[in-house]
Amino acid sequence: MSETLTASLARLPVTLRDIEAAAGVLAGSVKRTNFDRSRTLSDITGASLWLKFENLQFTATFKERGALNRLSALSADERRRGVIAASAGNHAQGVAYHAARLSIPATIFVPVGTPTVKIDNTRRHGATVIERGATLEEAAILATEHGRKEHLTFIHPYDDPLIIAGQGTIAIEMLASVPDLDVLLVPIGGGGLISGMAVAAKALKPDIEIVGVQAALYPSMYNLIKGQQLPMRGDTLAEGIAVKAPGRITSDVVRALVDDIVLVTEQQIEQALSLLITIEKTVTEGAGAAGLAAVLANEDRFRGRATGLVLSGGNIDTRLLASVLTRQLAREGRLTRLRFDIVDRPGQLAAVVAVLSNTGANIVEVSHQRIFTDLPAKAVLLEVVIETRDRSHLDSTIAALRAANIDVDVGGN
Repeated sequence: MSETLTASLARLPVTLRDIEAAAGVLAGSVKRTNFDRSRTLSDITGASLWLKFENLQFTATFKERGALNRLSALSADERRRGVIAASAGNHAQGVAYHAARLSIPATIFVPVGTPTVKIDNTRRHGATVIERGATLEEAAILATEHGRKEHLTFIHPYDDPLIIAGQGTIAIEMLASVPDLDVLLVPIGGGGLISGMAVAAKALKPDIEIVGVQAALYPSMYNLIKGQQLPMRGDTLAEGIAVKAPGRITSDVVRALVDDIVLVTEQQIEQALSLLITIEKTVTEGAGAAGLAAVLANEDRFRGRATGLVLSGGNIDTRLLASVLTRQLAREGRLTRLRFDIVDRPGQLAAVVAVLSNTGANIVEVSHQRIFTDLPAKAVLLEVVIETRDRSHLDSTIAALRAANIDVDVGGN
């Protein structure tokens, strides 16, 4: 270990010893999730990809680790009075679940618009959930004020040494299973996960590369570390890492130990999420797919390297999940909308259907519009959604329609 790295680790408020102590607290209460190599994803990307399935925790999120470590440190009086937290959903579930296990009253503030699945799960664990604030930062301010009035202990989602130490246990488990990892790719919101993992990983294997991943719509830590001023706006699929203001402690750790931070687009996150479902048969939320999105966007950088990814959470609304999967089918040319301007007389629809049938395309939806269209009165707007095997099959289907003198406009992919 270099003198510079040793000095950096010594100055930080979280140590490997703290993380090892947290592992003792978590033993038997938090699942030691599988860390498996994905042969298919490795073949696709050219990297040797290892997946840490934190989406398979009881609450479907790694946040359990830090929450339990922090709650276990409360005094008897603090436990009696209860705790309060602010969260976009996953920290809320971790706090609510383990607070209930430890018989600690819990109140959780979540931003308006937090996915319903996360709110429902938090309430199911017995916590009082209050939806306030347009952003996580606003919800945190309101939670702090409420906690001060009610004398509740605030459990910070990321900027707390005990929280950070709890999250760092993931890296200990990963390196214990696969000591020769070259890279860790870790999603960054407030920075608690990557801070804990960086401390543990750099202490155990100084030459390992730590790369953070942020959604391009919310590059808060990226801006801070790289001195940029990229805008933060909009609704990201990775709402779990949509944090506008990273923590003070976590920023210091990231600056000292993290080698790089990369940004991923919404389309890249959607593609990664879809691949994890179709190939690994595992459901992640947007933040949980961020690491794989980074590999897909930077294949040359990670080719041939043993790369550990954290599937950090699996709490995604089913309606949103369905939308993501359908959009990905469209991008791959497997689901397509065709538009036809046809003459309004018997047999025209049958002619289109006959060609589609002969090519083996599956008709998913048909819209036959006479009224709400600008076409001439003797014409009909026909829209057909078809399913094809791949883009090559789609191309041959379009060619067959045109060979039959049927004009077609292609959209939806």
